[in-house]
Amino acid sequence: MRHLILFLSFFWASSALADSPQITGIKANSSTNGWRFDVTILHPDTGWDDYADGWRVELSDGSILGTRELLHPHVNEQPFTRSLNSVAIPEGTTTVYLRARDNVGGWAGQTTAYELP
Repeated sequence: MRHLILFLSFFWASSALADSPQITGIKANSSTNGWRFDVTILHPDTGWDDYADGWRVELSDGSILGTRELLHPHVNEQPFTRSLNSVAIPEGTTTVYLRARDNVGGWAGQTTAYELP
């Protein structure tokens, strides 16, 4: 029985990680109003019960620079791209980190590093 419980625990943990939203593309441009980020996300949205519901831009220390809320599922639009404007990046910053979220698992454990152009 103990082996079955360990197997099921591993299986559920692996499934949750597999269903985390993945950032598959990032573009960023600077303007007088700050930075614009266009972020592409892949997630097996199933509807309102499980969908990618946001992403954010962070610094290496975890400070949050901007958050893009996603207000509905994208079941038939995968992967999908959404933008966030007017992100203030501290002077001298060369790399930011993006993190996606879904409404079931919360914020992904991993970030995607992006070197600013």
